[in-house]
Amino acid sequence: MAVPKRRLSRSRIHSRRSQWKANPVALVKTVENGKVVYSLPHRAKEVVDSTGAVQFLEYKGRKVADA
Repeated sequence: MAVPKRRLSRSRIHSRRSQWKANPVALVKTVENGKVVYSLPHRAKEVVDSTGAVQFLEYKGRKVADA
């Protein structure tokens, strides 16, 4: 494990850490049954029945997992 030879000052540490930024969440806008739906790209969607119970997960129109 790398160990620094001397201690870094607080300002040096804070200056370096201030460059770490979170990326904005990229949502994909789709229209389903006349409703605009936003979802995360490359994620499986839950398919629900009329009662609201989750039946299975689908990705690109294919069933990928049972719920």
